[in-house]
Amino acid sequence: MPHIDLPAGQPGMRALLLARPAAGRHLSELAEQLLRGDSPLSVGERELIAAHVSALNRTRYCAGAHGATAAHRLDGDFALVEAVQRDLDTAPVTDLQRALLRLAGKVAESGLSVTPRTSPPPGPPAPTTTPSTTPS
Repeated sequence: MPHIDLPAGQPGMRALLLARPAAGRHLSELAEQLLRGDSPLSVGERELIAAHVSALNRTRYCAGAHGATAAHRLDGDFALVEAVQRDLDTAPVTDLQRALLRLAGKVAESGLSVTPRTSPPPGPPAPTTTPSTTPS
């Protein structure tokens, strides 16, 4: 089984990034682009997706960090983040957001889980309709 010796006393991803600084820098830059670069999705929406996938992966540190950031960027809507993590089917999100969250969950499961049936419709996302999802 592969193993990477991680610095003691550092939580989750932070330890991994510190263990391999050059690779960590590149991974951090990629995450920054994905979460904060140009996108038709707001930073809050992208952080909500990251929080959802982290919760599915049972990575408490990441789910908490992304969830807190999502809530902050969605006007303090912690209830929305909790609703998505508790039950995506009943969470108060748009149909497109629900489809994107489901798709992200499938990708986290396995890229092979993504089929034309699980993908959202092509084209740019429709404007968000709930006040808690205004772009940041």
